Amino acid sequence: EKCQTSSRTLLLLFYLFQAVALSFISVSLLRKAAMTHEEVSLTVPLLEDDHKDVLGSKIEDLDPNSAHHTDTSASTVNVFRTCFNGLNALSGVGILSIPYALASGGWLSLVLLFAIATAAFYAGLLIQRCMDADPTIRTYPDMGERAFGNKGRVIASVVMYIELYLVATGFLILEGDNLQNLLPDVEFEVAGVTVGGQKGFIIIVALIILPTVWLDNLSLLSYVSASGVLASAVILGSVIWTGAFEGIGFQHKGTLINWGGIPTAVSLYAFCYCSHPVFPTLYTSMKKRHQFSNVLVVCFVLCTICYTSMAIFGYLMFGSDVQSQITLNLPTDKLSARVAIYTTLVNPISKYALMVTPIVNATKAWIRYPCDKRVVNLFVGTTLVISTLLVALAVPFFGSLMSLVGAFLSITASVMLPCVFYLKISGTYQRFNGEFFAVSLIILMSVAVAIFGTYTSVLDMIGKL
Repeated sequence: EKCQTSSRTLLLLFYLFQAVALSFISVSLLRKAAMTHEEVSLTVPLLEDDHKDVLGSKIEDLDPNSAHHTDTSASTVNVFRTCFNGLNALSGVGILSIPYALASGGWLSLVLLFAIATAAFYAGLLIQRCMDADPTIRTYPDMGERAFGNKGRVIASVVMYIELYLVATGFLILEGDNLQNLLPDVEFEVAGVTVGGQKGFIIIVALIILPTVWLDNLSLLSYVSASGVLASAVILGSVIWTGAFEGIGFQHKGTLINWGGIPTAVSLYAFCYCSHPVFPTLYTSMKKRHQFSNVLVVCFVLCTICYTSMAIFGYLMFGSDVQSQITLNLPTDKLSARVAIYTTLVNPISKYALMVTPIVNATKAWIRYPCDKRVVNLFVGTTLVISTLLVALAVPFFGSLMSLVGAFLSITASVMLPCVFYLKISGTYQRFNGEFFAVSLIILMSVAVAIFGTYTSVLDMIGKL
């Protein structure tokens, strides 16, 4: 049995190293080819027409130094590809924790999920209106600067950087939890100290991810990380298949409402809709920008259907026993469950480097010492990985951490700030009408979620320490 466990461990680690190595080599080759005059811009959407070598992700437009960058995309993306980019931005690891959110709040908390989705959708429309009002707005921090000057830019950027940092930390915790679920009896000995399964796996995953942070060009990794839509579909399909055909069933009735768990539920629901910083980039890249509202409708409807389905089926399968990541409840001896778990493992590894790239770039911009750029890049990237590793080891609670991110940061960045920026840019705050009342109501709701959700999340983490 020990030999079998060891062989499974080695095989799994081999696959992980192989995946990262292939990404590393491919990105290096891509950097050498076809990049003769300028670096690839990561501030434009992933998929473009006319086969242009321009790539992007949901986070790269957060760099405060890119306020007045040139429009390299030339507005070439059609509606279909914009929808795909939007779906990829909204599809993330939130799908793993949403059954836990429903279990925390009860069946009636689904109403709050739809309320959060509606508020986030409306905030997306407000972002479009802000950009229509001022064509010089190109990125999310630009909106903050247009509304409140440099202070607004700093606030928007800082909120985004902290959110990215904590989400990257959550990736490490997620990997450690799922690897421990696959290999529960594995322990590691480092310098004579025995490290338990989860923490040991977190350290190993950090070492695997480290080389991807050193890369100067993350173009191909952008394509790998664009698997968010496919990954969400695979995970949802695998979970439903496991429940329907692997003997688990959907027999749990659950509870109608759990008032004590409502703050946690709402915080995790908010975490699922935290992609608004990419909306300005998607908007400026479109051929027909007047159809951006239709893109938002498609993206939010499809993602909400996906999230709702996972929440309902996951809650019916495991009831109140569902864990912060539904993959931790799946039987590891079933093929469909392993597909869901392996998909969950690969996605964060490919997304970690892209997630922290804006933080690395901003940190490098603050370093004024006459050092070699590669040395600075290695130092900043390594320090960032080590710091997220230490936080993950100190607070290895995925559900609580993501609840904190959703309550304090996601609701602020995706709902509250767009509403506040719109009131200032449009001048709506100067007149009391139906629109002012609606936007103000959303802001008040966001403040309430931020206060109560953050308080509950912090207490939960303290209680687990």
